[in-house]
Amino acid sequence: MMGNHLTNQQIASLVEAIQSAEDHSTGEIRVHIDSNTESNLAKTAFEVFRELCMNKTTDRNAVLFYINFEQKYLTIIGDSGIHEKVNQSYWNHLHDYITAEFAKGNYYKALQSAILETGLELKKYFPVEGENPNQLPNEITFS
Repeated sequence: MMGNHLTNQQIASLVEAIQSAEDHSTGEIRVHIDSNTESNLAKTAFEVFRELCMNKTTDRNAVLFYINFEQKYLTIIGDSGIHEKVNQSYWNHLHDYITAEFAKGNYYKALQSAILETGLELKKYFPVEGENPNQLPNEITFS
């Protein structure tokens, strides 16, 4: 149940943004949109991170954007490989940008920009050398 936050076309475009963001690095980016109202969202976000096998990439450089629009909740989880390169202030900055845009109703723009921005960071620290298999699917997942 998407509510009116993102259209199907925007979701498809975000998947394309993920593909292009991943093009130049070995990193993996996922977006998960959760509509459950009961759960402990911080805990659920980490469970989703594991269920999506995001802790299993070769360089430990997967990034999850976990969103619950109804609860106005967003968390960004970067695995240990990328986290130790960019440190917490990077995620805080990205989080602030996305939540500010969400507050204006710019859901798609915020996520697209954040995905492409994360791709640039991943490219900086995890450039592609040789083959670059997609280790995780690019689809946006829902619960």
